[in-house]
Amino acid sequence: MTSKNRKFNRRSLLRGAIHGSAVVMGLPVLEYFLNENGTAYADGVELPPCFGSWFFGLGLTPGRWEPTITGAGYELPEHIAALNPVREKLNIFSGLQIFLDGKVNQNHISGAQGQMTGIVTRSAADYDESFDAIIDQQFGANVRFRTLEVACDGNAASGWTARGKNGKTPCQISPLELYRRIYGEGFIDPNQAEFTPDPEVMVRHSVLSAVTEQRQQLMNSVSADDRSRLDEYFTSLRDVEQKLAFELERPAPLPACTIPDIQDEEIGTMVAQVQNTHKQFSTLLAHALACGQTRIFHVTLGNAFSTLRLPGEPSAYHALTHEEPIDPDLGYQPKCKVLGEQCMGFFLDLLTAMDGIQEGDGTLLDRSLVYAFTDHGEARLHSMKNLPVFTAGSAGGRLKTGIHINAEGDAATRVGFTVQKALGVVTDRWGSESNEVSTPFSEVLA
Repeated sequence: MTSKNRKFNRRSLLRGAIHGSAVVMGLPVLEYFLNENGTAYADGVELPPCFGSWFFGLGLTPGRWEPTITGAGYELPEHIAALNPVREKLNIFSGLQIFLDGKVNQNHISGAQGQMTGIVTRSAADYDESFDAIIDQQFGANVRFRTLEVACDGNAASGWTARGKNGKTPCQISPLELYRRIYGEGFIDPNQAEFTPDPEVMVRHSVLSAVTEQRQQLMNSVSADDRSRLDEYFTSLRDVEQKLAFELERPAPLPACTIPDIQDEEIGTMVAQVQNTHKQFSTLLAHALACGQTRIFHVTLGNAFSTLRLPGEPSAYHALTHEEPIDPDLGYQPKCKVLGEQCMGFFLDLLTAMDGIQEGDGTLLDRSLVYAFTDHGEARLHSMKNLPVFTAGSAGGRLKTGIHINAEGDAATRVGFTVQKALGVVTDRWGSESNEVSTPFSEVLA
């Protein structure tokens, strides 16, 4: 079937109305929209790459996460073994550092700032443009949302992205708000705009129900494989709707729940609560990418001064990194190691959500490049050395994967520079002072 005879195309949106309010639903990439090989759209336009960053605070346990083999064929140590299901789509960078160049180490800030902006400033207030903005300029994407930023601990200020020198971009903290931002029509600023339709109406009556007739027409137009893919997509979206509906059915909070401490508890910093929020965000972001609503996203597990908590543990993660003694037999802080492994499990949830969306012969993760970074190599010492850095996905074949690079003493900004090169940014250097780099990791560039 030629593209001119197709009733639906890659730009199609399913439209409907709920109680008089317009709703719109994007579609995942289907075989119906692609060429015979599934490598480009039917009109010859290449499937565009996507980029995401994923921040986890407080690093990992030194000596417990670094593979022993450099290059391909490495095995994941126990500390990051949660990532085994996506090991072949993963790159691991060890030995990297951020140079302070005589500046005071702004604990839990300088390391992440250096990796995202290429610059370490004397004051946390002087936060410069993050490299995702450079990638965004390169993409020049005509998409509904230039970027989507989320944080999983209820702290809207915990992200690391910035468009220039005007401060960091606030994060979305509610999966429900993100849901209605994506599936409501015409919303610009979720922090200021008054959203319609009512989210309760949207969830209870369902975006899916509003586009029933168009959905059926589409299902009748595509192949059996595409029908199966659409069925999985719609089922996954329905599952998210049902989970969000459950949130709406909770009793109204007491007035005391509006104070900061209660609000933190309501949002949830326990491991299970953060994981649930992160999973919902992962599903929504994966669908937003697959439907062409955005091409850039950012996930922050939480503030670098992490408040993540284990069940029954009175001290939060950040406090444990400074208070928990090193076990003399094990040689590390046991609870901190467990929390680091929980974070790796969260990272897997995001990558699994993306890898579960099939696009031609590959997946959404294959078309994407996810950059995972942290603030310290060893949190108890506020170390700027041996920062754990990961990339996942090949950006549509632009990056080789399944490689461990041991770059002892190199600037961590080399990874961000490599990401920019893989995504087509035209520049010969990035960063400042000792963090300025001009050589990407050619070992992973395709």
